[in-house]
Amino acid sequence: MRFNFTAHPAPGAVTVEADARGGAPLYSAATGYGFVTHTGALPARPVHSEGIRAGAHGFTITEPVIDTAVGGNHYNRFGMAFRIKVPPGAYALKVRTTHDAADATVSITGMQTSRLIPPVFWDAANLLPNRTRVTAQGRDWSYRYVNGRDFIDIEVEPDKAGVPVGLAEIVLTPIPPQERPAGERPALFTLGDSTVKSYTFDEAPMSGWGQVFDDLFDPARVKVASYSMGGRSFRNAYAEGRLNDLLLAGRVGDVVMIQFGHNDESADESDRYGRGATEAMYEEMIRQVYLPAIRARGMVPVLVTPMSRVNGNQQPGAPYGNSFGKRRFPELLSELGAELDVPVVDLNARSVEYYNAAGHDAITAMVMSIEAGETPGKTNDGSYANGHPANKIDGTHFKEALSKQYARLVVTELARLAAQGDRTATRIVAQLRDDVRRAVASGDWSAIHPEIAGDIVDGKNAYYRNQIEKLLQLGALRKDAQGNFHPEAPMRTAEFSGALAQVMGLPAASLAGHADGPLTREAMGVLLHDAYHAKFTAKPAYMTDYNGKTVLPGSDPNLDTSARGAMYYPLVRWEHLRDTAAVAPEHRNKLREAYELGLMRSEAGIARGRMVNGLLLEPKALVTRAKAAKALYFMWVLAQPPKGENDRR
Repeated sequence: MRFNFTAHPAPGAVTVEADARGGAPLYSAATGYGFVTHTGALPARPVHSEGIRAGAHGFTITEPVIDTAVGGNHYNRFGMAFRIKVPPGAYALKVRTTHDAADATVSITGMQTSRLIPPVFWDAANLLPNRTRVTAQGRDWSYRYVNGRDFIDIEVEPDKAGVPVGLAEIVLTPIPPQERPAGERPALFTLGDSTVKSYTFDEAPMSGWGQVFDDLFDPARVKVASYSMGGRSFRNAYAEGRLNDLLLAGRVGDVVMIQFGHNDESADESDRYGRGATEAMYEEMIRQVYLPAIRARGMVPVLVTPMSRVNGNQQPGAPYGNSFGKRRFPELLSELGAELDVPVVDLNARSVEYYNAAGHDAITAMVMSIEAGETPGKTNDGSYANGHPANKIDGTHFKEALSKQYARLVVTELARLAAQGDRTATRIVAQLRDDVRRAVASGDWSAIHPEIAGDIVDGKNAYYRNQIEKLLQLGALRKDAQGNFHPEAPMRTAEFSGALAQVMGLPAASLAGHADGPLTREAMGVLLHDAYHAKFTAKPAYMTDYNGKTVLPGSDPNLDTSARGAMYYPLVRWEHLRDTAAVAPEHRNKLREAYELGLMRSEAGIARGRMVNGLLLEPKALVTRAKAAKALYFMWVLAQPPKGENDRR
């Protein structure tokens, strides 16, 4: 399909002619093309049609004044938009303009071209590059686009005031769906927000269920790929080209599992490139953008309702409920799925059931409730090393211990749908590992997650559940014959030194020579010091790159709400600790360095969800197995590549 806007006829092209006044012909369903006054974006963007003029070289418009605030998510430089009636499907678009690429931005139906030009990756570990990028050079612009609506808008938006910009030619070439070559595995794509995302080690212990979901599948039967990223919603995952690139990467029969809703609640639904959506916008994105585009590529959609957020201030004994009170997105997904014949995994309902069954202590431990010394990882506000930089228990995000439970709930829901005769769910369940299918059928997941010890799943013993599970999973620590961990029992020095050498990737002999017996904090600090120097010749990036605003050592950042972005290093200086005189003289230098490096923290006075450090080192106190797991987890993360994908088992 070819449209010519110039005064020079082109063979095989539809010639777009000026109206009787020499202006732009408006869109007509009869002709199937024409200029519009509002684009098909959500929300619809007003553009100008009155100022468009026909000339020998094409249709142009000149904006005398333009909005220069292009850096944010909400601006409009108007310009023109030309609509073409086409069915859903993929198209190779080529646009020739009347102007140079530097004078205007060309975009497609509300997409954000500035996000489509530079090389980007769809995942945190930079393993999934965007292979569908805009090319703009001189007067030529091109892009491959998967359309879900019954039209495509070609938008031309001036970048400079007083400069005429416009269209000379548009060529659309259909791209047929990709059939899967013989012998190639089918793919299952997950598309969602931070709760589905695969995280890197520098973000530990944060995890998404998509990070562990692939472990439940037989890699010989299916390839699982996560296109999820934090901050995404139905709107911006479309605008930035994330959905588009996924659909062009997929083949006929591949499954796309979609979970959005948390960021769709954002109060920026009126912004051009905002995340938020009204219920009507949310429904339109699903009904008219996502589902038709997925199906046009021969792929199969599955909708997942977003899990309920956990209230970080939830009181013990209070029941958990559905957090979606402002916008009823989970219910809307379920209704649309039933109407449009799309399987719906109701993770929202299952999550609330799980929270209430697990109890307050267990759930609080598994969401992002961080205390000093749990991890060297970071958030956008700075290092987690002294506690949560934002001074809160973050109940939206969670640790791997909970992401595994969400993944379990998702496949269990798929099995329920399969039992009811849903063909898509049946096919997905058939791609699970055999032992996972047995676990789903029996309800016994102990063979899938042997790292979940029997005495760390609820109550106060669940406090360090995430760390304990990881150390058991790595094989660095052990359960007893009855499957219990005994988190409050004293840790033995030999067991700790062996586990420390393993998680740091060191020879066991490198930490030998320490007398066995109950581990004291003093002995632990010496071992942490020795392991650090055996592993590193320079400070790892966790210690140097993830520091925000400096908080003066010894101060209490809770008294200063501006102290976000706190430093990695302990907030309380060694000199301000009250009991360092109790340290044996031969260990004093090593213990001081271990403390000042942040390898150990004062455990007295710290609290989850608060930027607060204690004033006591307690060198002679015994270390429990739970506290030892906390220290070992910290050192394990410290030894990992910060930008490596945190999927090591």
